[in-house]
Order: sequence, then structure tokens, then C-alpha cells
Amino acid sequence: MKVALLEPLRVPESYIKQLAEEIEELGHEFVYYDNKTTDVDELYERSKDAEVVIIANNPYPKDVIERLEKTELINVAFTGVDHVDMKAAADKGIKVANASGYSNTAVPELAIGLVLSLYRNIVESDADTRRGEDFSEPFQGREIKGKTVGIVGTGSLGLKTAELFKAFGAELIGYNRSEKEEAKELGLKYTSLEELMKTADIISIHLPNTEDTKGIISKELMDSMKDEAIIINVARGPIVDNEALADLLNQEKIGGAGIDVYDMEPPLPNDYPLIHTKRSVLTPHIAFLTDESMIDRANITFDNAIKYLEGEEQNIVDN
Repeated sequence: MKVALLEPLRVPESYIKQLAEEIEELGHEFVYYDNKTTDVDELYERSKDAEVVIIANNPYPKDVIERLEKTELINVAFTGVDHVDMKAAADKGIKVANASGYSNTAVPELAIGLVLSLYRNIVESDADTRRGEDFSEPFQGREIKGKTVGIVGTGSLGLKTAELFKAFGAELIGYNRSEKEEAKELGLKYTSLEELMKTADIISIHLPNTEDTKGIISKELMDSMKDEAIIINVARGPIVDNEALADLLNQEKIGGAGIDVYDMEPPLPNDYPLIHTKRSVLTPHIAFLTDESMIDRANITFDNAIKYLEGEEQNIVDN
């Protein structure tokens, strides 16, 4: 079989070669492309002879998938697979795997970082301190200890985030389609999404982007938030009505927002509402992006490929 890695994985090329050695020792071919492309024809050319295609978060559209004849597995070096046309893959009988778990430390840590930045006015304090003799006076912040944190989505990322908030001394409530025993063992109490949005001081979103979750954090729900409540989104942008969120921030009707994901990937349009908001800290979709997580991601992705070549399957996503 042939395995084709269609884009870089943000690890040294020498590490890619090291991971690929096992594929080649099993008697299979490995090809690596060290640059991204969004050109449909180029993506097809890179993919067409490969039984296993490896991508990261670069879009992999229907126009490519429906032309594939040899490909058996699209191996996604990412947790979410919403950038892959899953229906097209299913129609072609192509399986899709992901790298679930690689960012289980990185994403929760950024969620905490965004809260601390908002609560302790870190961005503003940095700018003010750099004014030198024109410094005015220090900002008075808030503490996480004793706050009620609402975890929206208690999958692996939500659970890890809950663990960190618990370490800070927060009270935990949560919303999920099914209740997890691990969450209850942390002391998290499940409630409805409506009750969570009304009750929580800090709302941290950890849902996948699906037809069911798109826009689930609606204007109506955000209107019910406490005046000082803050919302953190390190999941997927379309889960939130971001235009309504921008209006609430600019009208100072909620305490703030820490946002890492948007309705599209950065760079954002200059007129994108969240860019021009008060009480917000924005990062360009970096929650997953650490040195350590990139190594973990590469390891999981190559292990997926090797297992498949050996006749096993792991991390297959239902499509």
C-alpha cells in the first residue's frame, strides 16, 4: 500500500521520516508533501495513488473525494473532522480516522489562560505598564476560586478542562447529551443548557461542530447570562451566534469573552463583528497548537496508519 501525507504536521521533517520508517519496514510506500495546498486538482494528484491519505486541518472536499479510486482511509491529524466531506467519504466507502486525544492538555490550558486573561486584565495591564511614566493605576481583577463554571460538553476535552477548574477551587456544573460518571466523580452536577447559561459565572464550550450543535449557544441563551459572566469558546466557532455575542459585549451586558474559534479560519475579515468588541480576548485558533501536542498528534496519526496497514482499525469516526 501507499501512504501519502499531504501537508506538514508542524514537527521536524526528521521526525516524520523517523515515524515513516515503520511503514516502510512493513513493505509499504510513504510519500510526504512539505507544503499545503487547497487546489482541488493538486490535492487529487497527491491522493490518487494512495490507499491511506493523511491530512491535518486543511479542507478535504467532495470534489477530491468523489474522484478517488484507491483510497481506503482518510487519516485526519486533528480531532474534528468537519473539514472533510464525510458524506462523500461514506458514499465512496472510505473510512475516516482522527487523532482524538492529542490536544487534551493544550486545549484546556488555553481555556484557563483565556479566563485568567479576562479576570486579571493581563492584556490591558501589559499595555498600561508599557506606558512608562504615563501609567495610570493597576486593574483590580477577580479569582476563579468559588466561581461556578459551566462546562458545555463533557467529552474528553470538557472533562480535562473541568479538572483544571476544580484545581482552582471552582464549583462545576455541566451540560451534555449523556451524563458521564467521570464528570460526576469530579463533583460536576449536570443541568439543562438553559439553567447552565443562567447560573454559571464562567461558561466554557467543548462541543463538536455538528448539525445539532450549530448555533446552539443562541442569542436567547446568551441574553440570560449573568451581567458579570464570561464565555470561553475553544471548540468550534459556528456553535455560537457570534454576531449576537459581539452585540452583548459591546453593550457591556456580559462580563467578557475569550474566543479561539470563529465562523471561518483566521485571517478574519476586517468587518468580522468579534474583532471590534470590548471585554474580549481573541486568539487565532491556537488552542490545539503546542510543541507537545504536535508530537502527540504525529504519533497518534502514524499509529492509526500503521494499525490500518496491519489489518486493524483505530480512531475510526462514524460517517
